[in-house]
Amino acid sequence: MAIGAKKKSQIMSSEELSSFCDQIALMLSSGMTLRDGIEMLAEDEMKGKDKVHPYTDLYKVVDETGSLYVAMKENEEHWPQYMIEMVGIGEQTGRLEDIMVSLSTYYQREGRIRTAAVSAITYPLVLGVMMVVIIGILLWRVLPVFRRVLESLGVGESGSGSVLMRVGTFVGWAVLILIALVVLIAIVIMILLKTKARDKTIKFLKNLFPPVRKLMEQLSASRVAGILGLMLSSGFPMENALEMAPAALADQESIDKVEIIRKKMKEEGETFSDALAVSGLFADFHNRMLKVGAASGHEPQVMSKIAAIYEEKVEDGLDRLISIIEPTLVALLSIVIGAILLSVMLPMAAVLSSM
Repeated sequence: MAIGAKKKSQIMSSEELSSFCDQIALMLSSGMTLRDGIEMLAEDEMKGKDKVHPYTDLYKVVDETGSLYVAMKENEEHWPQYMIEMVGIGEQTGRLEDIMVSLSTYYQREGRIRTAAVSAITYPLVLGVMMVVIIGILLWRVLPVFRRVLESLGVGESGSGSVLMRVGTFVGWAVLILIALVVLIAIVIMILLKTKARDKTIKFLKNLFPPVRKLMEQLSASRVAGILGLMLSSGFPMENALEMAPAALADQESIDKVEIIRKKMKEEGETFSDALAVSGLFADFHNRMLKVGAASGHEPQVMSKIAAIYEEKVEDGLDRLISIIEPTLVALLSIVIGAILLSVMLPMAAVLSSM
């Protein structure tokens, strides 16, 4: 976690956040004070380096105030707002250790989902770039050589061999341009997802690709269930949990669904189960699971179970997308390369057989 001396508006990764929460929970469970624990983390980060790290800034404020919440608040460029608020509530209620354990599990789940999503995007993108390079080499380097060879063997411009070569060249260029455009669009989309246009980009992808829409809905359901499960297990009433949940959600559609549930409960007096069914956030089967969980007093456990189910669905969906995209790209590459090579080899074979 080497972060330079210049403060950047960059929140730590999910894996780093999970590790930090886990370490704080272990320190508190062993009876170590926050000050001593964060001092140890800061010293470990600073060994052999002349740089300022998040833990160093954290330690300075904790040393002065004794509050992890205040320290995070003053260095919020490295910490999610949701995590900061949860830490504050943990300090107020005396349940900081329990909340840090739950946050560690939550960010560990977020990290797995993010890793799976990055793999689903990166692998086809790399394969697409490889296709552009291979086809480009064939068109720029290989075909001109064969064309000169055929001309030396007496294959004229109007012959069938020349026609085949032109067809092969046309197919190669067409596929090359198409793949290059797809790769360029994918890169632009990845860039837009890191800007303020993120919500619009996600909405566009949902409308354009139904599988992406389904994956995003499952991802939203997993995050909402994980957040509510964390807060309920930490002793929050459902109303308070619904008020705080939007701070941890990434897309506007999920925030809107949570707001629908909150309004239905607060303004219309509906139960959580009924409001949840209206929002369409979870499948009917999972709504029934929550209804039984609420009646039996196991709502936090059921909510966490549902979060795990949707997380698994997201990972399976990403794996299925990769399993479809990968062989499709490989087959397309094989067909294009085969067409280009056949457009060269068939005329040459015809000339050689006539000699």
